Amino acid sequence: MYNNIANPFVIGRYVSKEYFCDREKETEFLSKQIFNGRNVTLISDRRIGKSGLISHVFAQPEMQQNYYTIVVDLYATNSLAEMVYTFSNEVYKSIDKQSKSWLDKFFQVISSLRIGFKLDAITGSPTFDIGLGDITSPEMTLEQVFAFLELADKPCIVAFDEFQQITNYPEKNIEALMRTHIQRCKKTQFIFSGSRKHLMSQMFLSPSKPFYQSTINMGLDPIPCDTYVDFAKQMFRLGNKMIDDQAVIHVYDMCRGITWYMQMLLNEMYSLTNKEQPCSVETIDYALNNVVLVQEPFYREILAALPTKQKSLLYALVKENGTQNITSGAFMQKHKLLSASSVQSALKGLYEKDLVTELNDTWYVYDVFLAHYIR
Repeated sequence: MYNNIANPFVIGRYVSKEYFCDREKETEFLSKQIFNGRNVTLISDRRIGKSGLISHVFAQPEMQQNYYTIVVDLYATNSLAEMVYTFSNEVYKSIDKQSKSWLDKFFQVISSLRIGFKLDAITGSPTFDIGLGDITSPEMTLEQVFAFLELADKPCIVAFDEFQQITNYPEKNIEALMRTHIQRCKKTQFIFSGSRKHLMSQMFLSPSKPFYQSTINMGLDPIPCDTYVDFAKQMFRLGNKMIDDQAVIHVYDMCRGITWYMQMLLNEMYSLTNKEQPCSVETIDYALNNVVLVQEPFYREILAALPTKQKSLLYALVKENGTQNITSGAFMQKHKLLSASSVQSALKGLYEKDLVTELNDTWYVYDVFLAHYIR
């Protein structure tokens, strides 16, 4: 088995092209934009594979030879200081892996972080020993980080994951501040990835916003079912195991083609399968229950924290397995929902919590495993 991976259905990280499903056209398109010096906005639902695609593109030999690549996940940041801390930390870690000679200049250029300059007691190499509290002048540090990127001996590509998070910071005009710095970059290119479609669309498609028409826009759809079936069968073959086509198709339909959920479920199904007998549809329920059991404490907390109206709507969506007419009289009467306005209010709350999503004009509970737990 490649890279000594015990289970080929890797969850939450990119290992190598051998464990990556398809995305050939998307890889070619994104690579082409970078090679042509264009910044890109990548918008799609959560867990469908944006981060994996970016990692896959960055792993291409031509990309490794000609660029420094940096991924900055902004999902957990709630302020400019947190964003600058995460950004500078990821820049340092990425350059530490890719260019020791350029790393030596890090604290020279980013002078506001010199307080964190330490030498490793064993190797004598500089280390990034900085806490969030050390970001005392975030705007100054941000400017210095961009300046550092521009001094590299080959171009940098920075991928900001969940970029829409900057719209939630308490500081004003963060979009304008970021746009100003990015516009000044001559060598550094950027990928702006996000899963909150309405926020990302406002940021990059609204004429009143600083990032308007500053990038090439790109979406990401589910991998085609037949392609994923071939991939899943190949992954089973790596361990001298087999899986029925219908089992993979059933998983695909159940998970609506969302990569993370399919990978998680097939990871468990792979572990339950021996080499003597193919994995079949009958294995799915057992595997699904195992996966949900691990998540149960987390799901209990989510449901306990929901207001009654939001919980009622969530349960209704699970019972219907999604619905188009969410404010119709028939839907509300069937599930004892009070009024169209209360449903709209509850829907807004659930959407802001990333608990529901709209796909092809149909509203679903986004988390496939949460829906199963509710059932």
